[in-house]
Amino acid sequence: MVPMPANRFGGANRHRGFPFSLPAGKKSGEVHDADRAISFLEGLKIPEGPHAGKPLRLASFQRSFVAGALDPANMVSALSIGRGNAKTALASGLALGAVMGEWDKQPRREIIFAARNRDQAKIAFNFVCGYIGGLPKAKRDKFQIRRGSRLEVEFEGNGGGLARCVAADGRSILGGAPVLAILDERAAWEKDKGDELENGILSGLGKRGGKALIISTSGADDANSFSRWLDNPPDGTFIQEHRPTPGLPADDLESLLVANPGALEGIGSSPEWLLAQARRAIARGGNALSSFRNLNRNERVCADNRSVLITTDEWLSAEVAPDALPPREGECILGVDLGGSRSMSAAALFWPRTGRLEAVGTFPGNPSLSDRGAADGVGARYSEMKDRGELSVLGENVVPAGPWLASVLRLADDAAISCIVGDRFRHSEFLEAMQKAGIRAPFIARGMGFKDGSEDIERFRAALFERKIKVAPSLLLRSAFADCITLIDPAGNHKVTKSRSCGRIDAACAAILAVAEGMRRVARPVKQARPALWV
Repeated sequence: MVPMPANRFGGANRHRGFPFSLPAGKKSGEVHDADRAISFLEGLKIPEGPHAGKPLRLASFQRSFVAGALDPANMVSALSIGRGNAKTALASGLALGAVMGEWDKQPRREIIFAARNRDQAKIAFNFVCGYIGGLPKAKRDKFQIRRGSRLEVEFEGNGGGLARCVAADGRSILGGAPVLAILDERAAWEKDKGDELENGILSGLGKRGGKALIISTSGADDANSFSRWLDNPPDGTFIQEHRPTPGLPADDLESLLVANPGALEGIGSSPEWLLAQARRAIARGGNALSSFRNLNRNERVCADNRSVLITTDEWLSAEVAPDALPPREGECILGVDLGGSRSMSAAALFWPRTGRLEAVGTFPGNPSLSDRGAADGVGARYSEMKDRGELSVLGENVVPAGPWLASVLRLADDAAISCIVGDRFRHSEFLEAMQKAGIRAPFIARGMGFKDGSEDIERFRAALFERKIKVAPSLLLRSAFADCITLIDPAGNHKVTKSRSCGRIDAACAAILAVAEGMRRVARPVKQARPALWV
């Protein structure tokens, strides 16, 4: 396995590592908002759970988030972490401090709890009410809690403050001027209504120097609005993301603790419970495993199995040690996905007789692999693929198709290429490239829609599930299949779609084309030579 950074902090302002450090520009001895907030939070009492009534103690990852969120340079802060790590409880404590004016003395402060629906917003509201119940009576008497048609908490001291719940139900909240807004479980919001509510909240933050806390487990894919905050944060954004290396087994303890840093500090689920749930999810498979990866491992996995090409665990079952790979014997099928200036060009070599699969990818030289990795939100993954020999660089702004196909043939060495399979809509480009590369093998055009795509996907899945595919551990293929999802028509037919903003699925598409054609050839009956008849 190729290690990646255990925790990824991104954006215009990225806080790297624990424990808590001083906000930017702070001198020793100064008291800033983060110090006041931490002091206030640790003066509260835990409102529920096995430690109810005990003083609240912040974990190191919580201190880091408070420091980044209340840094004057940041207007928006996003926290992505596994379920059960007290992210809502932490944000609710900050909301209570904002209502009371512990670090912001503006009069008539407005705080917003925003969620997909009223019940979800009520979770944060109940945490605030629980914290209020643990305050001294003199402070409790200054609160009015309304639980009717409107969920509100009003504070009458220190200039006054009001916290209220709103839901992403399509109603506009224009006109508000919050000093703090909490967008809870942002990845679960409906796209259009959620984006409308988010834009309405953020448009009002500038009126009074307000801040927004966007907290959630990971979205299902890179196209999710919360994922876009994490991958492409604008200036004035602080990102703290606890997401493990993709492609690891669900019960890998080290990566589980990356997504659940509170487990070692007495917050949320224990490591033993997480391991037990991981093994239960593996045993059940399907939707249970996808949900565990998304919610507890904080991975970008769609919990609806019908739209996932294959799960990570299903793909890992095809990986074998390099010395255990079957030989290159028999005919070889070459599947190709031609890329453009931004896309990767990928090729997959498949030997149907033995089941051996190999794949390579190529990017143009401009921009560099490190710049592409930063733009795609994958860090140094492309450079790691290049070091492993799975990814190469060719050309300046576009991968030249002819020389690239020639380099793929050199990689295949003495393999007998029986055919090349590619996209029907790039037919003329393939023919030109094959002529330049001096390839005389026939070209088989396959459509990428429901007609051809559904058949290719089912043949690929069948080969994988029947253990007819053997591949060496490949970060290129792991990443591609982790990002590859399908669209389904009313008749239940699948086709591959790139429904993610950054996912590179070119290697997966090439592998599907090669394996599907190989399985078609294996399934064809062998023609028996008819004996000569003498009349």
